[in-house]
Amino acid sequence: QVHLVESGGAFVQSGGSLRLSCEASGIIFGNYNMGWFRQAPGKERQLVAYIETTGTRTNYDDSVKGRFTISRDGAKKMTYLQMNSLKPDDTAVYYCNAQYGRKWSDNWGQGTQVTVSS
Repeated sequence: QVHLVESGGAFVQSGGSLRLSCEASGIIFGNYNMGWFRQAPGKERQLVAYIETTGTRTNYDDSVKGRFTISRDGAKKMTYLQMNSLKPDDTAVYYCNAQYGRKWSDNWGQGTQVTVSS
């Protein structure tokens, strides 16, 4: 059963950068695609960055394309989200999740809060 722990969120000024980390356990990490989601107040959770099992293919929501970079370290079972040129609209709780086949895990972590001031 997958267990995910996110960290790295903080309060940052507009234009700043943050690096989020996600530690996975309870799974064979190399068998899972990984994704970063975010949920802003009053909005639904959305997928913003995706990386497939080998790390060679990534995909981004248009709202973060060119600013965010997802990566993974198989040896450490870690997934990262480098966020640059942050905007107030990026303010949200950020979650990672693991996808096996086409199914995302039902076990969400606690998330990590990112707040960007204008």
